[in-house]
Amino acid sequence: PRSTLFPYTTLFRSYLFNIMIFMRKTLLSLLFWGGATLTFAQTLHNGITLPEQWPPRRPAPTVRKEMPVPYLDSKPTVIPINTGRQLFVDNFLVKETNLESVYHTPNYYAGNPVLEPDKEWEKTIQGALYAAPFSDGIWYDDKDGKYKMWYLAGAGSIHKDEKQTFYTCYAESTDGKHWEKVNQDIVPGTNIVDTCNRDAATVWLDREEKDPSKRWKFFNIERRPGDRRWQVVLKYSADGIHWSRGVAQSGDQGDRTTAFYNPFTRKWALSMRAGTPVSSRSRYYIEHSDPEMLVSLAHRTRKDADDKFIVYWFTPDDKELRHEKYPEVEPGIYNFDAIPYESIMLGFYSAWAGPENRVCERDGIQKRNIISLGYSRDGFHFSRPTHQPFMNVNETDGAWNWGNMQSVNGVPLIVGDSLYFYASGRRLSKIMWDSHTSTGLATLRRDGFVSMHAGKKEGYLTTETLSFDGKYLFVNADVRAGKLAVEVLDEQGMPIEGFGVKDCVVMRKENSTKYLVTWKNQKDLATLKGKNIHLKFYLTNGDLYAFWISPWSSGESRGYTAGGGPGLSSAGIDLR
Repeated sequence: PRSTLFPYTTLFRSYLFNIMIFMRKTLLSLLFWGGATLTFAQTLHNGITLPEQWPPRRPAPTVRKEMPVPYLDSKPTVIPINTGRQLFVDNFLVKETNLESVYHTPNYYAGNPVLEPDKEWEKTIQGALYAAPFSDGIWYDDKDGKYKMWYLAGAGSIHKDEKQTFYTCYAESTDGKHWEKVNQDIVPGTNIVDTCNRDAATVWLDREEKDPSKRWKFFNIERRPGDRRWQVVLKYSADGIHWSRGVAQSGDQGDRTTAFYNPFTRKWALSMRAGTPVSSRSRYYIEHSDPEMLVSLAHRTRKDADDKFIVYWFTPDDKELRHEKYPEVEPGIYNFDAIPYESIMLGFYSAWAGPENRVCERDGIQKRNIISLGYSRDGFHFSRPTHQPFMNVNETDGAWNWGNMQSVNGVPLIVGDSLYFYASGRRLSKIMWDSHTSTGLATLRRDGFVSMHAGKKEGYLTTETLSFDGKYLFVNADVRAGKLAVEVLDEQGMPIEGFGVKDCVVMRKENSTKYLVTWKNQKDLATLKGKNIHLKFYLTNGDLYAFWISPWSSGESRGYTAGGGPGLSSAGIDLR
């Protein structure tokens, strides 16, 4: 009978698929000079030249240490600034300064949580409540002017074979704060859009895709039929509601594996959970220009030398925050998501401080995951100037984010002068320790990650040598109690006539995320286009967040706009 044969036929299909993947990898290895990492020298928009072996291959360490960031130790001789707002998240742009770096965190929305589990179909078979992205995605879709969210929900009403089973639901909003669970036709009467038993997921709005049916991409971590191991399954959709069958499937994967797109190298990448001698919560990496090939080539690895495409990425380092009540727990990286913003890649660390699940259940608490930030200018090497929480837990009774916070793909969204960040969090429950997951919002000033600060005494910052093809200089600065002036220096560091500090029209007692800088007899930098320059900022009682040189007096930066936002270009780039 078919019911008797089902487990065996499913297992056979699984084995057959793995054989196909092996053959595909073997063919690719032959094409790529016996499987060696493809070698080339690519120069990025910011002047960084990638090494010939890319992605770089190095052995996993046996001790905790921070990821090296080669381009900060050996900067380009000239840094082009034609792509995006230039942010002071590291020292890449800075030649010398006496200003103080200040690291900012977003403010939680008073109306949190913005999405709560309140539907019967959002419960697990045990009755645990889930309505929050587990990476998944929150994007602004300019096609119909809506904020859109995909999230993990308890699937006890459909999958009844395990204690905890999950599928994917969808919600939408007109303002990013008030969300509606709109019924769809996948499971009539519900907002379920995919019924596959899953763990983490990535939903990505591909604004560069030419085929409308592939506009939305869904990298889902699903149970593989037959052996029930985790695998990545790639699906496509035109509307984010009706998904294709899997067009590509990976080999074995860690449950908390996610995906992202790096437009600076034009590569898709998987952020893969894997073990190293340092921690079982470490990360491996694979990239490819074709998302289907990316998924097909991916499998779980524990050794550096056993794969031609997957490389070790990073481990938790020696600066990770420890749990004061469980100091014996060695911290780990629970997950890592990334997204392009302006001229850089933002990295979101779900940093785990413990304890393990069995201890959480014993003590009736949630594990502590906080979200911290890293910054990259090549999409692979991320600097972490601080390990302090960017989005922190709130260990008070009733808090939606008492513990286990997880990052969300797509964020930040750009809403006017603000950035919208979302995260999932879990309440403290006396009934079932891991039982109530919801979604919260936090807001930050646009570009507001790091500012260069000066007090009452005037400070300065001189950039490295820059090149540009724009015309109008803009700054994002808060000098409500002070002032800011800009001087343009030649390649040798001497003031250029007409662009000296005394010629600058001073920004005074203003706070603007897009302020046009001019000089008394020079309204723009048109006469300096094509020349190598330095910019020198003089700042008193204020904060400087970013600068850029735009082709337009309206100030669009030509940088990447992350998850998008109202009024922005549909290209995903800040264009006029």
